[in-house]
Amino acid sequence: MGVSTSSPDKGIALVTVDFPPVNALPVQGWYDLADALRAAGRDPEVRCVVLAAEGRGFNAGVDIKEMQRDTGHASLIGANRGCYEAFAAVYECEVPVVAAVNGFCLGGGIGLVGNADAIVASEDATFGLPELDRGALGAATHLARLVPQHMMRTLYYTSRTATAAELHAHGSVWKVVPREELRAAALELAAEIAKKDGYLIRLAKAAINGIDPVDVRRSYRFEQGFTFEANLSGVADRVRDTFGSNGTGATSGAKAESA
Repeated sequence: MGVSTSSPDKGIALVTVDFPPVNALPVQGWYDLADALRAAGRDPEVRCVVLAAEGRGFNAGVDIKEMQRDTGHASLIGANRGCYEAFAAVYECEVPVVAAVNGFCLGGGIGLVGNADAIVASEDATFGLPELDRGALGAATHLARLVPQHMMRTLYYTSRTATAAELHAHGSVWKVVPREELRAAALELAAEIAKKDGYLIRLAKAAINGIDPVDVRRSYRFEQGFTFEANLSGVADRVRDTFGSNGTGATSGAKAESA
C-alpha cells in the first residue's frame, strides 16, 4: 500500500499508487507521490514515466475523513500543499508522463492527469470534479486541459463526469482500451517514447512546457485561495458534513467510500 516505483522495461519508470479502497490520498500520500515522480524524472536512465493505480479507480481525490477528523486547518493546508506539489511534479517531471487511468478519476485525480503528457484510459474510466459537493474548489485549471471551456464549466458546476470515450473524442485521451489491457497499452506508448534519445526527450519536455499558454502552478494556486475562503466562511464544513449522505450525482458511489 502507498506509492511504489518499478522498472518494467528499459527507459521506463512505473509509479503506482495504491491506497485502498478508492485511492483517496492522505496528506502524506500526495507528498510521497510527488517525491516518486520527481525521483523518476531525475533518473538518467528513465525516458518516460507511467503513472498508474491499483484497485477500483485511478484516484478519488483527497482523504475527506482525514480532514473531518482534524478540528483545525492543518489537514486542509496539508492537502492543498500536497496536491499542489503532486500536480506540479507531474507537469515538471523531466521526462514525459503517461497516465494510465482505470475506473474513476476524480478531484485530485484530474489534477494529475490534466498535467500529464499523455493519457491512456480503460473503457470504464470516468473523469470529473465533484469539488462543489465536497465543500472544496480547485483543479478547473487541469480539467480545462482535458475538455473545451464550456464543457469544463458545466462539468464543474454540476459535478458530473465525462467518460473516457468522450475525452478521446476531444483529443485529450490518446487511447481507450479494455481494463485488462490498460497497463500494457500505457507501457506500449511509454516504450515508443523511451526509444528517443534521453537528453533530447528532456529538452522536448522543457520546450513544450515553456510554450504552454497557461502557467498551471500559478492558476491552480489562485484557485486554492478560494478554497481557503470557503473554509474560513464555514460553507466548506457545512457541505463536507453532508458529504456522501444523499447518494446523488454521478460520482456518489466513489464518494461514499472515499469520504
